[in-house]
Amino acid sequence: MSGETWSPPAILIAVDLVILTLRSSELHVLLVERGTEPYRGQHALPGGFLNTADEDIVDAALRELREEANLDLSRLHLEQLGAYGGPDRDPRGRVISIAYLAIAPELPEPVAGTDAARALWTPAADPLSRTTRLAFDHDQILADGIERARTKLERTSLATAFCPEPFTLSDLQQVYEAVWGVRLDQGNFYRKVRGVPGFVLPAGEVRRPTKGRPARLYKAGPRTTLHPPVVRPTLP
Repeated sequence: MSGETWSPPAILIAVDLVILTLRSSELHVLLVERGTEPYRGQHALPGGFLNTADEDIVDAALRELREEANLDLSRLHLEQLGAYGGPDRDPRGRVISIAYLAIAPELPEPVAGTDAARALWTPAADPLSRTTRLAFDHDQILADGIERARTKLERTSLATAFCPEPFTLSDLQQVYEAVWGVRLDQGNFYRKVRGVPGFVLPAGEVRRPTKGRPARLYKAGPRTTLHPPVVRPTLP
């Protein structure tokens, strides 16, 4: 109305993290058990509010990664996943969360952050199947993060972010199988990977198992976009 002074709404900014890794050839996500209200005792994605008014959002995400999982940021794939701002997503008030997807190989046992009772690696299939219900709208954020990873495996080199170098093609196949939740034909998969120039490069070494033939070792190549793509199989 004319003559009234406009006041901006009170909105808090937070970051939430979908942190994925492979453990025993199975896709795992980092969850925390909340130690404070709201949702005390319930599992959630790690994250938190910006520390100060001048803290950059990506800096807040990197800080939470250090605090929640003690991650080696030099080996980390990090990308913004999306913004979540439903008016009722947080009972404490209007909170907009910027979610990030983080992927790295061989991540360590997590360390709980300041407002978490504990942190734990959980098979991603549990919250996806709603066996484990997450606080806030974190079920949706996690589902979006995993679908982002599944889609990017087809047309980008994201799969190598799950693998410690050097790796075998069998290691790489395990990534695709774990993230997609399907079994792949080994010969067909190897042909597809080798058919993408610059996807992986020979590391000049072999891994000698206790049984069977030695396996050639590879490292991530310079190509980030896969052409032709490694297409996800259509489930019956």
